[in-house]
Amino acid sequence: MFDLSSWIGLIAGTVGALLPIANPFSTAPVFAALTRGEDARSRNRQARLASIYMACVLLVALIAGALILEFFGISLQALRVAGGLIIAKIGFSMLNPEPERPISRRDQDESADKDAIAFSPIAMPLLSGPGSIAVTISMATSTRSITDYVPIAIGIIIVAAVAWIVLRSSSPIVDALGRTGVNALTRLMGLVLVCIGVQFVVTGVFDLVNSQAAIEKAALASALLL
Repeated sequence: MFDLSSWIGLIAGTVGALLPIANPFSTAPVFAALTRGEDARSRNRQARLASIYMACVLLVALIAGALILEFFGISLQALRVAGGLIIAKIGFSMLNPEPERPISRRDQDESADKDAIAFSPIAMPLLSGPGSIAVTISMATSTRSITDYVPIAIGIIIVAAVAWIVLRSSSPIVDALGRTGVNALTRLMGLVLVCIGVQFVVTGVFDLVNSQAAIEKAALASALLL
């Protein structure tokens, strides 16, 4: 049954969980550097392609994620713990970013194919990396019905749209924030990610302990009946 308040909550939860992980603001300097020297039309095209690729990767994870888990015999609790560790690791790295390294000649040569940089490295792994995929799969396996996939997909599209807006405005945003502003925003997003990752791990461990206790109780009850 359609529940507007539930859908709004799922959309907001999806955006709130994915946006700090995708963090297009930290990707904007990389995008600006790789598209330096290109005209506005070319940069806008790359931003549009990167956001489309990002949405496609996460939508595939949303649709096929549960099947992948079932095929490999991975429990939701294990996914939450693993995803939480990945997210927390990304967050810690954002809290203590490494000094920027100059783009190598090889990377510059490879970036000559602008269609290639729209998918890699911009769309994947910068915007839709392991953390984003883990969150998407976790949300998919936590749904109560198949209709819950729709608001989650809408949330993914909203995050991709935000990434598109940020990337196509990357040059003025980077200039406006400056190096200090970008670093501060990156650290803030990193703190949010650490909190999300820790919550994922705590929830996963708590659910794992509860499920194990339920299994032991069921086994004990069966033994008593026999």
